[in-house]
Amino acid sequence: MKIRVNKKENLYFAIKVVLSILIAYFVVTGFNKLLIERDKVFTAIIPILIYVYFIFMYLFFRKIFIVGYLKGNGVEITAEQFPEIYQVYSNMAKELGMKKLPPLFLIQQGGALNAFAIRFSCKNYIAIYSDIFEMIETDIEVVKFILGHELGHVKRHHMSKQFWTFLASFVPFLSAAYSRSCEYTCDNIGHDLSAGGSEKGLLVLAAGKNLYKKVASDKYMESAKKRRSFSVRFVELCSSHPFLPNRIKNIKNEIPNRNE
Repeated sequence: MKIRVNKKENLYFAIKVVLSILIAYFVVTGFNKLLIERDKVFTAIIPILIYVYFIFMYLFFRKIFIVGYLKGNGVEITAEQFPEIYQVYSNMAKELGMKKLPPLFLIQQGGALNAFAIRFSCKNYIAIYSDIFEMIETDIEVVKFILGHELGHVKRHHMSKQFWTFLASFVPFLSAAYSRSCEYTCDNIGHDLSAGGSEKGLLVLAAGKNLYKKVASDKYMESAKKRRSFSVRFVELCSSHPFLPNRIKNIKNEIPNRNE
């Protein structure tokens, strides 16, 4: 399956790579200069090292707790546990050309509607919240879209790329912009794996699993367009995910001509 990558994703990633290399260069160069004046090393470099250390340890232990929680409390979807959806999930991964199937966990999060992919210790995991997953009984295409979206993150190596370009995270707005472009790409992947669930899946995130069918999508997007004030634009500029009306617009604009 040909993956339709958002046109800005590779651009932002290239910028992050270049900036990460430049930042690393200036850090190393600055450190070498400080070594010449040893009396200034401890006052200048140690606070920076401590700051970086605590950031790294926070991210490391955060992943440990998330993966530990998945393995400890989550229900792993396997050929024996929810075999029908496991087969669907496996087939989508094969369609994406993925050699390794990421373990899929079902977790209960008090009614939250979400799913996520995470990478830890060179292994990918995908989790889906129970209130989304139970829609396999009413609208399985929505579940397929959401699972396809998360598989997209794994296929595109988004978690690894974020790790190796971490230094560029200090550049205002850049990481958020890159993350939004990745979300658009994964929406495209989810749509190609479940065209019937893409728009509905995004409306579920907007209105919930019971009311989404009553939302007039065109009116929702039209209303959102009228509310594009400075505050709305600024908040989205700082957000890792595009606002849902823009994601729906992307799905509609990116739908290929099936007759081609």
